[in-house]
Amino acid sequence: MMAAAPSATNPLADDLAHILAHTDGSVWEALRGQNIFITGGTGFFGRWLLESFAHANAALALDARVVVLSRNPGRFQVGARHLGSDAGIMFVRGDVQSFDADDVRSALGKQAPERFGFVIHAATGASAKLNAENPLLMIDTIVQGTRAALEFALATEARRFLLTSSGAVYGSQPPDVTHVPEDYVGGPDQTNVGSAYGEGKRLAELLCVCFQKQHGIEPVLARCFAFVGPFLPLDAHFAIGNFIRDALRGGPIRVGGDGTPFRSYLYAADLAVWLWTMLVKAAPGRPFNVGSSRSLFIAELAELVRAALGPGLQIHIGKAPVAGQPPSRYVPSTDRAAQELGLREQIDLQTAIQRTAHLAQ
Repeated sequence: MMAAAPSATNPLADDLAHILAHTDGSVWEALRGQNIFITGGTGFFGRWLLESFAHANAALALDARVVVLSRNPGRFQVGARHLGSDAGIMFVRGDVQSFDADDVRSALGKQAPERFGFVIHAATGASAKLNAENPLLMIDTIVQGTRAALEFALATEARRFLLTSSGAVYGSQPPDVTHVPEDYVGGPDQTNVGSAYGEGKRLAELLCVCFQKQHGIEPVLARCFAFVGPFLPLDAHFAIGNFIRDALRGGPIRVGGDGTPFRSYLYAADLAVWLWTMLVKAAPGRPFNVGSSRSLFIAELAELVRAALGPGLQIHIGKAPVAGQPPSRYVPSTDRAAQELGLREQIDLQTAIQRTAHLAQ
């Protein structure tokens, strides 16, 4: 089932209604009256988790609370005043690499919960620039941050722990594997510093299952691929964001490479449905790919952005394809999520592009 066109006045309201409607009611009931801790709550993933939490908390009278760790909560609250003033959301300033339960309790004072039911660890410097310029900081942020979040879960008696891992754990996808499954045993090249992000996520997953074995924490491993939606940075290393930015500026839409890589994109409202569902229902210690299985060439993506936002715009392809070189792929198999959790892509990519652009203007 594909979504209808967005509301002309508030596209995000349609998305929040979509998340509420497509997340199984048992998931929201599991969150009723619970305390949830989120790292990375002010990033792209975190913003969608907070928006959807606030909506569901109010609409269903869940009486749940979220505590968000952020390096700069004040800046985020200025840009999202409705979340900053929401009684069900509390912000704590801190560094994901070094915070602990005592820090959180001290910052919250009398408002501090003694226990948490759920921890979502979504803090990651998913930056190609950081990975290239400071791979050691990339690894430290991922690995030390995951260890700190797991120790926090242990100290606050939170059993369910959602890690937003990455499809980067698979390394380069073989050209003959159209959709990489969770049981693919490849990995990044550990002698290449460009693998810092992927190797960091692999170690983060290992930390999670070690805590599962030794402490009984129930980690959910969400291997996230590529996404689109409001709040996605349009000036970072995300091709779809760059194409939308180019289209909003009147073009041309610039493809930096030869346009042949295969990619796929899941809309952020569907992403939120998947993450909330996995937090509550996914088997612990079992990885699940998160993303769209509908692949297309990057050049096709540029064409789709043009069709959605400006049919008369020019597209510039930066390079000619190399003869005989197979295209790269970064596309997940999502069969496990569909079969075990009933999760499927609901919102088509053209609608996703239009909604992203609408809120960016």
